Amino acid sequence: MNYTWDFAILAKYSHLFWVGLAWTMAYTLGTILLGSIIGLLVGIVRLRRLVVIDWLLIAYIELFRCTPLLVQIIWFYYAFPVVIGINIPAHVAAVTVLSLYAGAFYAEIVRGSIESVPRGQWDAARALGLRPWRMMRLVILPQALKPMLAPYVNQSVTQLKNTSLVSVIAVPDLVYNATLINADTYRPLEVYTIIALIYFAILFPATLLSRRFERGMSYDKA
Repeated sequence: MNYTWDFAILAKYSHLFWVGLAWTMAYTLGTILLGSIIGLLVGIVRLRRLVVIDWLLIAYIELFRCTPLLVQIIWFYYAFPVVIGINIPAHVAAVTVLSLYAGAFYAEIVRGSIESVPRGQWDAARALGLRPWRMMRLVILPQALKPMLAPYVNQSVTQLKNTSLVSVIAVPDLVYNATLINADTYRPLEVYTIIALIYFAILFPATLLSRRFERGMSYDKA
């Protein structure tokens, strides 16, 4: 198969790559922030072992962990408005689903990291007379932070890749803008090669950071 690569033809579309990258980073950072808040709250509340609330939170976590994100986005954007009778803008659907999806994973990271703190630390904090919230904020969470970092960074890396799925509801992220460029140029190989390189340039340093955290944890255990 003979194919002549021509990246020069894409030069005039550079602004679409930049706009798409800006939207991708905005959705990534915004949903990581919202997902972290959701995950922290859900993870801490689950530690209370309140039966009915715990069941509801487990249902939320498993619903988002055990169904494909693409299906969630499509369902929330197309089907949910039929159920509630209100149209949902694409950007609202994208942010909502991505945040809830990330929150489900962050919640388990938070819960597992907090539960890894030795019970003696909990008992010592209670012996000092600290209230539950102050005990969590001053004693438990600082110690849970280190084992939390590696899986948190890994999930955040995945979150950036997940944003590419919002292109199916016409959110102008990097992948959606790539489809527009491809429709105009008919150069899919060049277009998606550039998209892959952009994602790699962003994600590879993040994966190295995650490995560094994992090595740090291994040295501490040794």
